[in-house]
Amino acid sequence: MFYIRVLVFAQEEQAFINEQIALISYVIFALLLLSVMVILFFVTFQKRKNKLLLDQIEQQKAFDEEISRTQTEIQEQTLKHIGWELHDNVGQLLAYASMQLNMLGTKVPDDVKERVVETSNIVKESLKEVRSLSKSLNSDVLLNMGFEASISNELNRLKRMKFSSAELEIIGNRKDLKDKKHEIIIFRILQEFFSNAVKYSEADNLKVTLDYTPEHLTILASDDGIGFDIASIEKGSGFINMTSRAELIDATIDIKSQPNEGVELTMHYLF
Repeated sequence: MFYIRVLVFAQEEQAFINEQIALISYVIFALLLLSVMVILFFVTFQKRKNKLLLDQIEQQKAFDEEISRTQTEIQEQTLKHIGWELHDNVGQLLAYASMQLNMLGTKVPDDVKERVVETSNIVKESLKEVRSLSKSLNSDVLLNMGFEASISNELNRLKRMKFSSAELEIIGNRKDLKDKKHEIIIFRILQEFFSNAVKYSEADNLKVTLDYTPEHLTILASDDGIGFDIASIEKGSGFINMTSRAELIDATIDIKSQPNEGVELTMHYLF
């Protein structure tokens, strides 16, 4: 009888232990399930958060590109308008002044004729400069002239205006850019470089090299002026303009300079 009671007690104890084990197992399973759900929720939340951030970054990038593109188009329209005004209005006035001086030169006394001829030559040179400048400002004219001819025209204008030499060197076989508008953008970047050279460089010589390869075009522009501290370049709007224009055509720009060693701009454009 005692043996039976012990056996029953043992069985009840074993059943209790089994129930405890089952309960612990259920608790562990529930905790694991809850942990997995929390992890999945966190991972899903993090993915959605990252996607949202990436979408915001892409939207901001697209917005910035559109703003930059719009600003570039507005600048082009403004320059085109100025180019027309120079060619049609200022150019015509100078041409008329030159004609009047030529007529006057035949009627004035000999002692005054030399000054009239000198003044007439100055007006003719001014007319030549105005027409050359109007070409460099009007994007339609630049497209008709061609990429390399436009750069040559600008360098020749700068040479007459300020520099001892302004050369264009072409290496490799010429290859068309992906878009005609890209030619204008690269030309405007070079114009910005030339403008800085005129204003600040105190240089005597300018040089532009176009190095064509089947994969890319490397453009090197340099002057032999006083240079500057490269750390201060980011503060200048000129560099910002060049960089933003280059980004529109997926080109890269690198500018190197040291005091008294000139400035060198390198641009890489992929075909």
